[in-house]
Amino acid sequence: MPEAETSVPEPQFTIEVERGPELTVVHCRGRLLGAATNVVQSEVKPLLASNRRVVLDLTHLTRMDSMGLGAIVGLAVSAKRAGCQLELINLGKQIRQLFAITNLLTLFEPAGDNTFRII
Repeated sequence: MPEAETSVPEPQFTIEVERGPELTVVHCRGRLLGAATNVVQSEVKPLLASNRRVVLDLTHLTRMDSMGLGAIVGLAVSAKRAGCQLELINLGKQIRQLFAITNLLTLFEPAGDNTFRII
């Protein structure tokens, strides 16, 4: 009897913060779903107060649900209040579609290929 093919689960959501003199880049990996949004609030939100420019690199973000979307919108609101420029870069097709169908891309302005800044 042939062995059943086992699927490898997608990684949970993790971030890696890269600090520089002009900006802070937050590399997001995995799935931004449900409870993983707590990571965004606890790890990324404090960066907005101490940096003028924060970039969320979504290159390795494989999936996002409505809670993940809400977490990013919450960051956008917090960034605006803190006088911080928040940018999203390298949005995959599914992530970009999620922002587009919810009309949330209008919160951000285009800033080059697959890059958006909060207005």
